Amino acid sequence: MRTVKADGGGAPGAGRVRAWVSVVLAVLSVSLTVAGTAIQLSLPEEWSPWPPLAPDHGAGLTFPLIGAFLIAHRPRLKLAWLMCAGGLGCAVNVMVTGLQFAQASAGDLESAGWLRILAVVGWIVGACALGILTPLLSPDDRLPSRRWLPVAITGVAATVVEGVRTIARPTPPASTYRWPEVIPNPLAIEALAPYQGVLTRSLTLLINACVVLALISLLVRLRHASPAARRQIAWPLSAFVVYTVFVLLGEAYWLPATIWTGLLPVTIAFAVLQYRLYGIDTVISRTVIATGLIAAVGGAYFGTGALAALLVSGYDQVAGLAAALVTGVFFQPLRTRLRRLTDVMLYGRHGQPEELARRLAREVGETEPVNALAAVTAVVHDGLGVTGVVVEVGTEVGTEAGTEVGTEVGTEAGAAGMRVELGTTGPDPRAVPLVWHGEPVGRMLIGPPGPRRFSAAYTERLISTATVHVADVAHAVLMTADLQRSREHILNAREEERRRLRRDLHDGLGQALTNMSMSLTMAQLRLREVPSTADRMLRDLRGSMDSVSQEVRELVYGLRPPSLDDLGLLGAVRALAAEPGPPVQVEVEGETRDLPAAVEVAAYRIAQEALTNVRKHADATRIVVTLACSEHALVVRVRDDGKGLTGHQRSGVGFASMRERAAELGGTCRITQAPLTGPGTQVEATFPLPKPSDVGEAGVKPRW
Repeated sequence: MRTVKADGGGAPGAGRVRAWVSVVLAVLSVSLTVAGTAIQLSLPEEWSPWPPLAPDHGAGLTFPLIGAFLIAHRPRLKLAWLMCAGGLGCAVNVMVTGLQFAQASAGDLESAGWLRILAVVGWIVGACALGILTPLLSPDDRLPSRRWLPVAITGVAATVVEGVRTIARPTPPASTYRWPEVIPNPLAIEALAPYQGVLTRSLTLLINACVVLALISLLVRLRHASPAARRQIAWPLSAFVVYTVFVLLGEAYWLPATIWTGLLPVTIAFAVLQYRLYGIDTVISRTVIATGLIAAVGGAYFGTGALAALLVSGYDQVAGLAAALVTGVFFQPLRTRLRRLTDVMLYGRHGQPEELARRLAREVGETEPVNALAAVTAVVHDGLGVTGVVVEVGTEVGTEAGTEVGTEVGTEAGAAGMRVELGTTGPDPRAVPLVWHGEPVGRMLIGPPGPRRFSAAYTERLISTATVHVADVAHAVLMTADLQRSREHILNAREEERRRLRRDLHDGLGQALTNMSMSLTMAQLRLREVPSTADRMLRDLRGSMDSVSQEVRELVYGLRPPSLDDLGLLGAVRALAAEPGPPVQVEVEGETRDLPAAVEVAAYRIAQEALTNVRKHADATRIVVTLACSEHALVVRVRDDGKGLTGHQRSGVGFASMRERAAELGGTCRITQAPLTGPGTQVEATFPLPKPSDVGEAGVKPRW
């Protein structure tokens, strides 16, 4: 908990005194405004002030109340004291104006003249405090820079001079006076009569210029502020823009100006206290877009309609159609540009989803996939301005969705995926699926908004922009993991094959050759002594040589079936079909010669395994083997009319082996029900074939 020291130079009760003073000022201002309004409404019609409502009414009611509220939170805030003082000045103006016209309607014109001077003093205080100084000091209680001090001085001086001019106003001609009798001015300087018009116009122009410059100071703050400060400034800026427009339009628009004046202190309080600043994003964005579209589309429509009407005289329908077409063409591009303009104005470098896309693309292009996942997570975390982001790749990743993590990037890799965490996602994060070309590759968990928060619509644009790039990286991570597993599988398979060959050579051929060598030595010794024994030993040696030859053939057959080299794939499959068992019909579509060696072996082994399964388990009476070879793929299909699949057979080792053989070459293998004359089973393996451009310079296709 933060402890706030009492203001007032160390005096413990100074803060409470300031708060009570502000409350008294607020109560006094509201009371004076309400009483003055009631007096004005009770006046005879001929003595009613004009306009009946002025911005002072709204200022006297709301500015002191909000000022007292701010002083209760920040007793030393100069902006809050200006709001109380300016609101009190406006309240005095409303009250004294009512009393002035009440005295005039009762016939006491002299008292009305003195009251008029007091009303002008209230106007001076309210105009200086609220019209000039408040926008210059909003929302951080400081001028944007020292260069704006002359604007403040000039605005206050011009307002004071205008007030003095009004106090010293010469007696106006009765013909130009709005009310039944001229209220005399006890401090009138009649010598100013010839210059009254010039002074009024000049001072009004100067005051309005200072008001506009005070508004521009907010724009300057907005341009150089951080994204969070921009939304803070946007509250008073949006309110002062509308108020300034109403004031510059003149007395005819003082009723909406009065209503809008009541909203000004509320927006200042929102900005000062930084309370719910994110709501202003949507308000300003939609206001700018709607206003721009109405103005531009309306101008385009009426301009095109007028031009078409001039060029095609008498054809109003053609003019309207042309205007509608031109308007439709420019509508969406204009809307997009206006939206980007407001995003940049409110969020700076974070105001363009394209900038986020460029940052993500740069990280993806410069970093390897595993590290790129952490890099893009950091970019997304910064770009969205949320408390935390978690990216989960694969199916079995990470911990529960609501796990809170630290501020450092954490990475977990598992057998089926990866999890990258940054920040704290909280107990109920938003889950965004990551889909790569229709294939789910993971999900992104997004925490609640942080201090630099955006509007809901803007956040959705950022999320949709980021999701595409994160999904690309997630897919790359999965592909990298699959590639790594494939490499490990190949290495393991190679080492297993080497171990098998070593065992077969050492335990089989090596032992047999050693025995044959010993037998030859013994036969050589016995040949002279006991020829009959030597003859028997040579016959045994011949049998051993036959066994060795058979082992060599089996070893070679395990590496690659010799029938593939002797007969080709089609001939080798026909040789399999000729083995004992149910009749097998072999069909061929396309040319099966010159296939890659790996494809031939995999297709042969799958056909062999499928035929073996049918002969052992299917009780089939008919088998059809189809080899369909096209430019892009080889399809091996084995169908039977047997009893079909059982649950045990569907998950057997043989079926898994066939699927693995096809997957190693980028193909697929499906085992399904495919009847011929009965329930039946169908094994269909598909192998992609290399393109003609993949063939080497010598015309030999690369090994797979």
